[in-house]
Amino acid sequence: MPVRCRAVVSVLGLVALAMVTCSCASDDGRAAANEGASTSSSRAASEKVTLRLGYFPNVTHATALVGVEKGIFARALGPDVKLETQTFNAGPRAVEALFSDSLDATYIGPNPAVNAYVKSKGAAVRIISGATSGGAFLVVRPDINGSDDLRGTTLATPQLGGTQDVALRAWLKERGLRADTSGGGDVSIRPQENAQTLDAFKTKSIAGAWVPEPWATRLIQEGGAKVLVDERDLWPQGAYVTTQLIVRTKFLTDHPEVVKRLLQGQVEANAFVNAEQAEAQKLANDQIEKITQKRMSDAVIAASWKNLTFTNDPIAGSLQGSADAAAAVGLLDRVDLKGIYALDLLNEVLAAAGQPEVHGL
Repeated sequence: MPVRCRAVVSVLGLVALAMVTCSCASDDGRAAANEGASTSSSRAASEKVTLRLGYFPNVTHATALVGVEKGIFARALGPDVKLETQTFNAGPRAVEALFSDSLDATYIGPNPAVNAYVKSKGAAVRIISGATSGGAFLVVRPDINGSDDLRGTTLATPQLGGTQDVALRAWLKERGLRADTSGGGDVSIRPQENAQTLDAFKTKSIAGAWVPEPWATRLIQEGGAKVLVDERDLWPQGAYVTTQLIVRTKFLTDHPEVVKRLLQGQVEANAFVNAEQAEAQKLANDQIEKITQKRMSDAVIAASWKNLTFTNDPIAGSLQGSADAAAAVGLLDRVDLKGIYALDLLNEVLAAAGQPEVHGL
């Protein structure tokens, strides 16, 4: 059966994550969610809590960018919850912050979430909502028209063993092309920072890259690349998880009412992002500029936005499929992720908003 999956596991983060196994909470995701739902009413509304929330200065994290910039999260959490935010450039760093107890919840891609879950034996984190789907592409030189043209070339990905890295390896394997983790094989894969990838493509030292937005759009607009693979074409109904919201299991157990309020902000922020796209794009860019001291091109933001779907659905089937793909290319043992989801609180929020419930595995 062909592998139609995205990558999941960052092999570089395994050692650091393994050190934290003993500090994690309950193994049972459903138990954590159910306990949170059943005890939330017993928590005092005036309980003083600090919620430390992470996210990335990236258009695929637009829900978080807009939720922070417009004050949606702060209002949803209320005056008795102090919101502190932290930003990251890579998932493994965010996971390290979760495990060191310096972060409570974060928007993050699929592979570091699975990595944290696996290395903590299912205890450390729970996925409590989706956020974004789509937005990953293999973009290449204009003269490349198929996989056969890639033999002997060098392609880039954002990180060895990361989401796009394994997606590329799985896609190449389906087509009989070998790529090893040391950069050898029929196609050489070069993991590097996305900004370096753009420069490398412009200087023609790479033939293309499997990257998320806005970098795919930037390679197209600034480097003259073209799309060879839109990852949506590899998934049923074109849907797969790109960004999701995860929380430390202990924080979920201790503060279910606070987590529920955060989810109210999540649902409200996504509703705004979908209903007011022009303003949401400006707000997201404003937040990116505050974080990075550099504003993105309005044209890049607008073009990237069209390739993303902002949804509260975690698209659970794609996460398991991604884990299976990582196993197929030798970067993860086979793993059952059924306990990783805790969606009861999200479904309460969705029901109150008149929206359909979502499902885990």
